[in-house]
Amino acid sequence: MATLIATIILVFSLAGIIITLFQKIPVLAGLPKSAREKTEPFWRAIPMMIKNIPGLKSFSFEIFLQKILSRIRILVLRMENKIAGWLQKLRENNQRKKTEENDNYWQEVKKNKNKK
Repeated sequence: MATLIATIILVFSLAGIIITLFQKIPVLAGLPKSAREKTEPFWRAIPMMIKNIPGLKSFSFEIFLQKILSRIRILVLRMENKIAGWLQKLRENNQRKKTEENDNYWQEVKKNKNKK
């Protein structure tokens, strides 16, 4: 019974869609090809929308962008400095391990020479 009701709803829905399409096709065919206006991208309209806000008449988008980019630059420089410190510590640890291994090697050679 439920499948019969679902099938009837499906058939009537498809019929409604087809009727609507056949009614709108002549209207769509009658539209001119260039009915769509060329609009600016949304991201270019943002500064104008900001300047239309009453309290922000003197807002400068360029200065805002400079401040944001300066803060990003400072953050990147701090990260670079931190990474450089980590690299330096790794290099020092690696150098210390090499010298310890080298010292142990020569001490073992001296011990083996004395035993002979």
